[in-house]
Amino acid sequence: MADLITTIAAALVSYLIGAIPTGFIVTKFFKGVDIRELGSSNVGATNVFRTTGKLPGVLTLVFDILKGVIVVTVVCDFAYSFTENLDYEFFRSFLGLTVICGHIWPVFLKFRGGKGVATTIGVMGIIAPLVLALSLGAWLAVFIPTNYVSLASLALGLSLPICAAFLNKSIYVVLLAVVICGLNTYKHKDNIKRLLKREERKTVIFKSNR
Repeated sequence: MADLITTIAAALVSYLIGAIPTGFIVTKFFKGVDIRELGSSNVGATNVFRTTGKLPGVLTLVFDILKGVIVVTVVCDFAYSFTENLDYEFFRSFLGLTVICGHIWPVFLKFRGGKGVATTIGVMGIIAPLVLALSLGAWLAVFIPTNYVSLASLALGLSLPICAAFLNKSIYVVLLAVVICGLNTYKHKDNIKRLLKREERKTVIFKSNR
């Protein structure tokens, strides 16, 4: 019973941390605008970058990553000290998934949040750094020649479970990666449609002087 209560309490805290609408807060503070009324209406870093500038975009990215990091380190370790029989990898992976879900479906924004990529980076960077490094390599390999953040993010999501399985990670980490891949693909469904129609917007981070 103690393990169940601890898990529920830790999951609630993790969800609420994930649900902090950083993109909304950053754009309100710096620009006085509602990011949900700009661009794609998404509160994630890409839309913030495109519509309000580099600084708000970078801050949103950093804070969204930190949400994942804080949950799978501080929240996880503190809560785990109150458990008795739970597997640590299971507990950490479960909280990692919870914070990502909080970012995607934040209660503070009527459950309309970001796509979860940045928070996934924070979670996987702690739980499975080599898996993340390889997946970020896939992201770069797609983004650099295309400038499509969505396509690169899909590549990252798809590579996570493949890399986790290839590197013989625990079943809990592999399952976490599989679920993240599914959520990531689902949240990019509109982007996939636009990509197929060649209507997806590109994001140019470094402009050429030529």
